[in-house]
Amino acid sequence: MDKKRKGAKVRIALCVLILLVLLIYALTGFLTDLLWFKETGYVSVFLKEIMTKIKLGIPAAALIALLMWVFLSALKKAFLSKGGYTLEAADAKRLRKAGIALSVVLGIVVSAGIISRLWWEILQFLNATDFGIADPLYGNDVGFYVFKLEFLEALSASALSIIAALLIATLVYYALLINFVKSDGSLDDEEADSYEYEIPGEDEDDPLREMLGNTPAGKVISLFTKGGARKPQPAAPKPSKDLKQTGHAVLRVAGTQIAILGVLGFLLLAARFVLARYSLLYSGTGVAYGAGYTDINVTLNVYRICIALAILSAVLFVYALKTRKLMPGIICPVLMAVVFGIGTLAAGAVQSLVVAPDEINKERTYLQYNIDYTRMAYDLQDISIRDFVPQNTLTTQDVLENMGTFSNVRINDFEPAQQFYNQTQSIRTYYEFNDVDVDRYFVNGEYTQVFLSAREINQARIENQWLIRHLKYTHGYGITLSRVDKVTSSGQPDMLIDSIPPVSEVPEIVITQPEIYFGESTNDYVITNTSEQEFDYPSGESNVYCTYEGTGGIKLNFFNRILFAIREQSLKMLVSTNIKSDSKILIYRNINDRLEKIAPFLMYDDDPYVVVADGKVYWMINAYTGSEYYPYSEPYDRKSDLNYIRNSVKVVIDAYNGDVNFYICDESDPVAATLSKIYPKLFKDFADMPASLKEHVQYPNAMFAIQADIFQKYHMTDVAVFYQNEDQWDIARESYGQTEMEMTPNYFIMKLPGESEAEFVSSIPYTPRGKNNMTGILTARSDGANYGQIILYRMPKDRIIYGPAQIEAQINQDVEISKEFSLWNNSGSTYSRGNLYVLPVEGSLLYAEPIYLEASSGSLPEVKRVIMYYGEKLAYKSTLAECLDALFGEGAGSPLNTANPIEEGRLLAEAMEKGEFTPGKPPQTQPGSDIADPGENAGRDEYLEKAAEAYDKALEYLQQMKEYLDKANHAPVEEVPEEEVPAEEVPVDVTGEVPAD
Repeated sequence: MDKKRKGAKVRIALCVLILLVLLIYALTGFLTDLLWFKETGYVSVFLKEIMTKIKLGIPAAALIALLMWVFLSALKKAFLSKGGYTLEAADAKRLRKAGIALSVVLGIVVSAGIISRLWWEILQFLNATDFGIADPLYGNDVGFYVFKLEFLEALSASALSIIAALLIATLVYYALLINFVKSDGSLDDEEADSYEYEIPGEDEDDPLREMLGNTPAGKVISLFTKGGARKPQPAAPKPSKDLKQTGHAVLRVAGTQIAILGVLGFLLLAARFVLARYSLLYSGTGVAYGAGYTDINVTLNVYRICIALAILSAVLFVYALKTRKLMPGIICPVLMAVVFGIGTLAAGAVQSLVVAPDEINKERTYLQYNIDYTRMAYDLQDISIRDFVPQNTLTTQDVLENMGTFSNVRINDFEPAQQFYNQTQSIRTYYEFNDVDVDRYFVNGEYTQVFLSAREINQARIENQWLIRHLKYTHGYGITLSRVDKVTSSGQPDMLIDSIPPVSEVPEIVITQPEIYFGESTNDYVITNTSEQEFDYPSGESNVYCTYEGTGGIKLNFFNRILFAIREQSLKMLVSTNIKSDSKILIYRNINDRLEKIAPFLMYDDDPYVVVADGKVYWMINAYTGSEYYPYSEPYDRKSDLNYIRNSVKVVIDAYNGDVNFYICDESDPVAATLSKIYPKLFKDFADMPASLKEHVQYPNAMFAIQADIFQKYHMTDVAVFYQNEDQWDIARESYGQTEMEMTPNYFIMKLPGESEAEFVSSIPYTPRGKNNMTGILTARSDGANYGQIILYRMPKDRIIYGPAQIEAQINQDVEISKEFSLWNNSGSTYSRGNLYVLPVEGSLLYAEPIYLEASSGSLPEVKRVIMYYGEKLAYKSTLAECLDALFGEGAGSPLNTANPIEEGRLLAEAMEKGEFTPGKPPQTQPGSDIADPGENAGRDEYLEKAAEAYDKALEYLQQMKEYLDKANHAPVEEVPEEEVPAEEVPVDVTGEVPAD
């Protein structure tokens, strides 16, 4: 006996242990995420959804279960009293338990379904923020549509599930009743006809009514519990031998419940029609997005009629049940269907016969709504419009005074720079530069646009061993940084930060913590502080190792180790002797995963950019708020229906510690304000962002591209012009690579016309629809107090201003350029064209485009030429400085060859103003000055340097010509006649002369 008991205890203990293991396994994801959110400091964000569902779900489940129980109790009472049935005590108890169980199950299932779908909409509804803008049709604040309408629509749909649950409960419970009851009698047809069923009213004998009295609760409960009175009271029913004989009576006793469900159904239908009125604000049937003439004069009235008919249907449905007549119950639903059908046909007829012949007048008001609300939704209403009439009167002095613009013209491009970084700066095969970002830094005191990229570990290139992937190679190391406007003599990026450890030639940029544990390519977990030291960086023939000292990571104590071993399905993690009690695991290291895990309700830019500040490496990501419910606003993309967007949040991630900080940068955005109410501990004020990081905030090109796309049409504010598309614009096109394509926004550092300082901006040019001449340049500012300001430089309509495609055509038609392009292609190399940049400088326009050359053997692309166009003149030279010299006189581009071009340009401009410097001649010193004349030894040194550079270039071109001739001699094609490629036209660019002593 004792052995049996002991065996039973062992079996029970074993079962408990198995259940515990299964429970832990099931909860592993939840528990490890909870630990991670605790580590990041956002536990309240993680628990928000869970606690909201619990806080809403438990009362909802209790309320629905109570409603079900009251409803089922009324069914039982009516069934027993009117059907003449009795229940044995045991059966009554079992039936009661079955009713409670059915109510609880349905309450939990229905409430869980509703709350899981609506918890987010409920939070927005309860924390809604007004926009301060009313819709023009109903006068509701826009916040009603953005935060509340979706909830109300979902709630009305969820109400259907409650009605369906009540119907299911009715059928199931009736089946149970029929199974449990004992028949004492039944009603024959004649006696059944003598019953008159009434909708519940005042019943003095009702026990619930007596208990609750004449309170609102008493009236509500009474509504569900009264089963109807019989008039007149017949004699005791005759015994029935078959329950099926009582079918008609059973259906009749459910009259009250059927009435309730019917009334609720028709009232719900009326509510749906009420909400459907608001959906007209997003109608796409008219000439413009939003409610138009037909929607308001036909469709809206159809909805109003249907609302009235739905309410009348509820009343007539009750009347039909009471009188047992079919016609009153179906007449209104049939009439509703007819009205809806006629309304649909009438809408089409009115649109074709009334609106179309006079569309501009009929739709004028609604077109104005569409223009105004679309501009507000995309933040276009405050664009500053400045007329820009290119005069092409730029002088050398103007060029020198605008060196802040010319010294930042981007002759490097993203893809060639990335190839160069990966081939020359990867150092080891497992390192990778995943992306190249553009930003601005002070370089030797000058405001400079640069390319930079983070050196991350590509884990696919690491040996697939657990210890190596997760304990040894844990992080990337450092960044590379180069100017966008300068290249080496071989046409490659001029590096300012390179090598491992990072070597910086910029005193303003010092990296003291180059390790990158969190990035764009870090997709695996790693374990730090183990007995196995981490690989830090290679140093010659050996390696340098380190131990992680950051704040990130979750400690792997015994319990956590089990949890994460289950999570990662790694037995090695559980048994490894390298893991210590103070070891830490770093998960969600990919910065995109990190963001989506913490705040999935934001939209994120797909191009995070790396920032160096205070000696550390950070990631900065632009986050967006949006909505599909802004009245009368044209959707940017009909697939997603997004018609409101703001870049309201900047996110900063520490690449070493993994800290994530969300900063609200647009306090005027009601969506961001609502999110702040929902998650009060998630967001920080923009003022709290460190100043060193604020310097690198960018107006996002993704947002600017959307605004530029919408503005093509919505720059027109006159209704007649808008309707006729008289002034529709296109985004300009360019030749990029060897393909024509639509231009995208590009970042520049430039001194905008009328401004005093160069600043970081993004711009994109426009052309008239179907034409190539330029009609405007849209520019977004990013610096300081000007952040977020958008300026349109509008070109005159009575003049032809060359657009980018026309400049590309001018380049193609140039004999010298086309000849050199052909020479390169025939010599086995491939040329490609970079972005064409449109530069408004003072009152003039310049265009610049770099040309890249890449050998077919797969060598690195090189910047071989720069093209500049100004005032019908085209310069095609090796450098931007030479282009400026060719267009504006020798010396105009000379500051670009110095370490501080902006300062040098300023000094030369001052010298010109004083008459001390003339383009084409070296500046003269003042009489009596002890500074050496530049024409003496200093000038000789400068010319010697130029001569050496020219000599190197000549050798390079001669080598290219030799390769070309060698290939030509072996090519099985007809020789090119000598006169077609004159020797004197071989493009050897030798500049500079050595002055005689």
